[in-house]
Amino acid sequence: MTDTIADYLTRLRNAIQAKHRVVEVPASNLKKEITKILFEKGYILNYKFVEDGPQGTIKIALKYNPATKVNAIKKLIRISKPGMRKYTGYKDMPRVINGLGIAILSTSKGVMTNKEAADQKIGGEVLCYVY
Repeated sequence: MTDTIADYLTRLRNAIQAKHRVVEVPASNLKKEITKILFEKGYILNYKFVEDGPQGTIKIALKYNPATKVNAIKKLIRISKPGMRKYTGYKDMPRVINGLGIAILSTSKGVMTNKEAADQKIGGEVLCYVY
């Protein structure tokens, strides 16, 4: 597998489409950081890192509205791909749905959202959009 982040996002999209409560994905440090951001911003209910074997897994509890059964995540879009990397400076930071969504960036100071990167005046690789 060449694009593990795309696989991670696809597993989340498929679990949301099938209305699963929990999804398991293979772990990596980058995926752990993306999961932490999704939890902090309220897109997922909870997460747990399970250390089994050399790699480990991440168990993610998806967040649904109890009344309407609508998921908190509407779309997950992979932006930077292995064949076409997308980088941005802090002056040209992307705005997702006019500020209602978030862009997750990989910067020199770690993985963070577009708003945090703009506040710290650093750019980086745009991994995905979430809204």
